[in-house]
Amino acid sequence: MKTELAKIKGFIFDMDGTLVLGDKNNKGLLPIPGAIEFTQKLKKAGIEFSVFTNGTTKTPAEYADVLAALGFPITSKNMLTPVSGALECFIAAGYKRVMVLGGKGIIEPLEAAGIEVVPNELGTKADAVLAGWYKEVKFSDFEAACDAVWAGASFFSCSQSIFFATANGRALGTSRAISAVVRDLTSCDVEVVGKPSKFAFQACLKSLGLEANQVSVVGDDVELEVTMANQQGALSIAVATGIEDIDFLKNQSGFKLADHILPNVESLMMAWEEVRANA
Repeated sequence: MKTELAKIKGFIFDMDGTLVLGDKNNKGLLPIPGAIEFTQKLKKAGIEFSVFTNGTTKTPAEYADVLAALGFPITSKNMLTPVSGALECFIAAGYKRVMVLGGKGIIEPLEAAGIEVVPNELGTKADAVLAGWYKEVKFSDFEAACDAVWAGASFFSCSQSIFFATANGRALGTSRAISAVVRDLTSCDVEVVGKPSKFAFQACLKSLGLEANQVSVVGDDVELEVTMANQQGALSIAVATGIEDIDFLKNQSGFKLADHILPNVESLMMAWEEVRANA
C-alpha cells in the first residue's frame, strides 16, 4: 500500500459513511474522526482532493458550504454530485431538454450549464429524463416520465445504489426506487450518471486535473466507490465506517474487492503520513 500511496497525487472521497454521517434525510452531518484532519493535511501539502456524493438534495455549492462549515477545506470547485456526471454525459450527447424527477439540487446546476429543465407534464418533449433524490415524487411525475420515455427520451438515474450510510445505519435512497418504476412500466434502459459511472469519474478527474492512475478513490460502498475505481484504473480504498463492516468488505471479488481495506480514513491518514515521512 505504501508504494502505491507514494504515487498518488489526488484523492476522490465519498461523503456519507466516509467523511461524515448524518440522518436519513442527510441532515445533522457530523465528521467521522480523522476526516477533517486528513483533508486539512492534504490541502496543506498541496495534494488535490474532491468529494463526490450521490446525493442530490443540495447543489454542489451547497454541499461544499455544509462541509466547509464543519471544517473541511473544500470549495464548490471540488464538490461533485451526480449532476456533475450528468453534465459530462448530456453535453457530449447534445441533450438540451431534460425532465427532472428531483429538486433544485439537480435543476439549478443543469440550468446554470444551459440545459433546459422541462416541466413534468404529459406531452412534454424531452431528450432525457433524470431521476435523483425525490421523496416528493407523485404519480403524475411517473406518468410524465414514462410518456417522455415512450416518446424517445433516454432515461438516467443519479444512483442505482439501494442504501446510503447514516449515523443510524443504512437508509434507502430514492433514485433506484424511482428508476425501478419507470423501467418496469416502459422496459427502458437505465443509465447511471453518478457513481460508479465513467461520467462521474471523468468529472472527478477534471476537477482534480489528474489522470486515473494518479488518484485514489476512497469510500464505504463496494458497489459505488470501489467499483468505480477498479473499473477506471484508479487505486481503490474501502473504509468500514459506512454501510458495511470489514468482514463484508474483505469478502468481495472482482471489481467489488478494494485494493486496500481500512477501518477508517484516520488509518489512511496515518499510512499517508508515514509514506511522506519516508519519502
